[in-house]
Amino acid sequence: MKTTVDLNDALLKQAKEFAARHRRTLTSLIEDALAELLGRTRQVPPQKKVHLKTSSQSPGTCPGVDLDHSAALLDVMEGDDDPA
Repeated sequence: MKTTVDLNDALLKQAKEFAARHRRTLTSLIEDALAELLGRTRQVPPQKKVHLKTSSQSPGTCPGVDLDHSAALLDVMEGDDDPA
């Protein structure tokens, strides 16, 4: 399908030079760029922030474990001696 698009002169020049260097048409370059951008926005849905609750009853979290410090938590989960 044919369409007309107004592009910034400098951007168009860069795009034409890029297409020529890579032996591509300007059309194929624009199609790929649009497909990549549109695909990226579809693949990453907005995610809700997750808040983890800890128990106030014993045992709760292990001493020295900071749930905001994933490496320390992983150490404890893997059985390493030093959780901090």
